[in-house]
Amino acid sequence: MGARFRIKGWLDNDTYGELLGFSNYLGRYQGTSVFEINEEKMRLNGYSPIDVIEKLRDLERNVFIEDIKAVENHFKESLSIKIDYDGKHVLLSSKVYLKQYLSNFYAKGKYDSSKKSYIFEPYLYVDLKKYLMSRGFIIEDGTNIFLDSKLPRELSFNGTLRDYQEEAVKKWSEKGKGVIVLPTGSGKTVIAIRAIAKLGVNTLIVVYTKEHIKQWSNAIKKFTDADSLVGEFYGEDKNIRPITVTTYQSAFRNVTIFSKKFKFLIFDEAHHLPAEKFKAIAIGMPSPFRMGLSAIAVREDGKEDEIFPLIGGIVYQKSPGELSEKGYLAPYIIRRIRVDLNREDMKKYDELKKRYTFFSKGRRFDEILEAAKRGEKNAINALRLKAQMQHIVQNSEAKINKVIEIAKNELSRGSKIIIFTQYKEQAETIANKLGAFLIHGGIEEKMRINALESFKNAKSSILVITTVGDEGLDIPDANIGIFVSGTGSRRQFVQRLGRLLRPMPGKKSILYEIIASRTSEEAQSRKRRNAL
Repeated sequence: MGARFRIKGWLDNDTYGELLGFSNYLGRYQGTSVFEINEEKMRLNGYSPIDVIEKLRDLERNVFIEDIKAVENHFKESLSIKIDYDGKHVLLSSKVYLKQYLSNFYAKGKYDSSKKSYIFEPYLYVDLKKYLMSRGFIIEDGTNIFLDSKLPRELSFNGTLRDYQEEAVKKWSEKGKGVIVLPTGSGKTVIAIRAIAKLGVNTLIVVYTKEHIKQWSNAIKKFTDADSLVGEFYGEDKNIRPITVTTYQSAFRNVTIFSKKFKFLIFDEAHHLPAEKFKAIAIGMPSPFRMGLSAIAVREDGKEDEIFPLIGGIVYQKSPGELSEKGYLAPYIIRRIRVDLNREDMKKYDELKKRYTFFSKGRRFDEILEAAKRGEKNAINALRLKAQMQHIVQNSEAKINKVIEIAKNELSRGSKIIIFTQYKEQAETIANKLGAFLIHGGIEEKMRINALESFKNAKSSILVITTVGDEGLDIPDANIGIFVSGTGSRRQFVQRLGRLLRPMPGKKSILYEIIASRTSEEAQSRKRRNAL
């Protein structure tokens, strides 16, 4: 005998006809119409158990709730889906043919015949489970994901948020996912810590360098009472705690260790995420709550859109200018200073440029780079010529002399100066001429740390730094920046500007951008300018 259900009141002909597509009408009883599920009719008319349940739920004002449950119990085996996790994928198995139901889910899975299961990436776990439950399936969850997801105790947040930080937390909390875009020095870390305290679930924070691990750990302990709950996972120090800070590299290598433990996932410097290795972290973690922090919303390769499905879209954004106007960041001026190459250098540059134009065939630089990787001779020649052009510009006496002139002038005023370069040789030349502190990737770590500490403690001094300093450099009283060489990267430009914007009483910052006229630096400068 099939499961029975009762209908209150009277039905219109269309609804009555639909019900007869999967059931038999047994007659009226105590003021109700009684029907019995007929599985042969269901098969002939193409009704699945889910279709039947959904139809009865549509009529829930007329159908007794206990009768819907009785029908669900009748189909329990047909409605059941087992979800498992093998460390790499979420697996779905059922006696029901699932393909027709999964076709409307926003991400596609693959059927693995050897496992007799559909497999999905772990980051889809929560949404997939919700989707299947909304379709009426009964979920048998064997994943053991998030069994102990809550923090052992409620955290006390003892910081004070600025108005825009409060807004950022509120906007993010509405979705529980998303990227917060704020300039360097605006307190993105504090926003994330407030969210950790508010959510109260196990949290993994992914940062770019081991120096950032210490910065985050110290900040969490400063603004909350989480002290004993904070762990650092890097190198030999592999301490997993309810709130764990790790690097992108460590997270990539240990995704399977982290994947079941952390319900909240934070990506600092989220613009790194689209790199294939690092993207694997977001894909391999089931965490439903996700936050990305970045100083700028775009990447030069256009891959920022890849971040959105993995973390969520931009939920909050403010520019350096907006926060500077409100006094949250130091007021700043950008001075673009053009210098001319000498006649001989300009002649060499122009000759190289003509040859570069011939070999590049009108392609963008990233297209040339990809072609060179494939071994195309024209592209390889174009890259070689590009390097020669850059060498002429970076070694230009005119540029070096202008930098020396500005730096000495600002030093005489008691300024604290950071000189940003792209090239090690250029950095060494400038540092030697100025007797400045120097940091680049070729200097051993201990000496870099000593140089940075000495510069931090100096009242007025000069630091010359290459791209190794683009991430995480924190010198609040630096007020002068000299941008000698770089790329067209808007992110890099905003980061370097941000090093000067930590607010202090009476502080006004200047970023000098030194540009070689009639060279590719003019186009790079225009591109960077768009970031502001």
